[in-house]
Amino acid sequence: METVLTLSNFDSTVSSPELTVVDFWATWCGPCKMIAPVLEEIVNETGLSLGKVNVDEERELAVKYNIQFIPTLLFFKDGKEINRLTGYMDKNSLMSAISQYR
Repeated sequence: METVLTLSNFDSTVSSPELTVVDFWATWCGPCKMIAPVLEEIVNETGLSLGKVNVDEERELAVKYNIQFIPTLLFFKDGKEINRLTGYMDKNSLMSAISQYR
């Protein structure tokens, strides 16, 4: 399931005991556009909880999580960041990273 995240719903979304992946992205970012369908496919296949943060609209979240490059994927469990991946990754690489925490 994919959720648009804002400052008001971020903490409640990532506080789940299940793995939540948060994609920090922007509309002008080429690699972000490339990874989006890959993430959507993974969500459809696995039921992974995916949050999306548009860094241009949610600058405060981008600053809070020290997002320096996009796309950046943060992995959360119980409200704590447990992993961070930066840049485009293919489906197999993403599935491998996700499977470590599920």
